[in-house]
Amino acid sequence: MLPVDDLGEPVPLPAPPRRVVSLVPSLTEAVLTDVLDPAALVGATDYCTHPPDLDVTRVGGSKYPDVARVLALRPDLVLANSEENRPEDVARLRADGIPVWVTEAPAGVLAALGSLRRLLATAWDAEPAWLPAAEDLWREVAPPWARAVVPVWRKPWVVLGRDTFAGDVLRRLGVVNTFASHPERYPRPPLSDLQEADLVVLPDEPYNFTRTDGPQFFPTLRPVLVSGRHLTWYGPSLLTAHPTLTAELSGPERTTREP
Repeated sequence: MLPVDDLGEPVPLPAPPRRVVSLVPSLTEAVLTDVLDPAALVGATDYCTHPPDLDVTRVGGSKYPDVARVLALRPDLVLANSEENRPEDVARLRADGIPVWVTEAPAGVLAALGSLRRLLATAWDAEPAWLPAAEDLWREVAPPWARAVVPVWRKPWVVLGRDTFAGDVLRRLGVVNTFASHPERYPRPPLSDLQEADLVVLPDEPYNFTRTDGPQFFPTLRPVLVSGRHLTWYGPSLLTAHPTLTAELSGPERTTREP
């Protein structure tokens, strides 16, 4: 019986893949950290920035990769994600005989690490040391001490809603997403509805919020600018994300309160 990806689709893997294209930045970092020989990664997106010395053929963005360029690389496995990559691109690759492993958009940290564990064990019979270390580090949930609104885009404003990986990251650090009970995963409320919180958490991806582009829209909230990699990537970056985000969120004015 063929192994199946997170969406239940069969992925023919007669042997450990030796020519891999990754269409997901966090998966690129994950497979290149104590799992895959760097020479085996033959292609990655323009947004695959880690490891910093990554030198492979670039195949465009996650949403709109150059599928012809991916096919030309003759991969024996393509890594994709149900939220970051379009189904039609995955379907075209599979139609050309390319195995594609699609990870599901995770609703939480431990689910994300479980998905990675299954991918790495199935494809390469690997369990890198950072994987159980990250599971141990993120297993506990801190008592809630603040409420936050978390924009990920503006023009229009888009914020974290229900069942998101980044929302669970914050929850485990004691910060409650004010839109966690919204029926949508990425709601688009008016700016006037984004002011009832203690913090506004502003990542640098997918929208690149900065000190001069973001905080001014939330005059009564304490702004916390964070790395999008720390907030939204799952893999070895979670080992540094926990202490870094803890320090950034706490800041000089942390007060304990009932959210």
